[in-house]
Amino acid sequence: MSIFEEKVLELLMKIDEKLDKVLAAGSKVAAPAPKPASTASEPASTASKPATTVKPSEVIEKQKEKEMVEEKPPLEGRRVCSECGSTEFNTVEDKDQVIFQQGGMKIFAKKYLCKKCGKDCT
Repeated sequence: MSIFEEKVLELLMKIDEKLDKVLAAGSKVAAPAPKPASTASEPASTASKPATTVKPSEVIEKQKEKEMVEEKPPLEGRRVCSECGSTEFNTVEDKDQVIFQQGGMKIFAKKYLCKKCGKDCT
């Protein structure tokens, strides 16, 4: 992990500790004063529902799980075989295409052959 990530995790741990203290203090507070009679349009059980708080570390853990589940596409700029989707290729000289010739020495074009299916992906 980088130094930045370590500092972020430390800050998140501090935030979690403070949230725990606030939640513990909130639960120790005496029950609120009774409210005036509620009308029929308001739900009667709103006071009994506890407030749900989500800790930042839980959000980050969920994001990491989603990233792991998602299948990442190959890096941009890399060759991808159109038949099998592989990114592994063998490089072979293409003797049919001469790019440069000087003094009897020839430089040939390259062919890229897929290692899995053998298709020519130039």
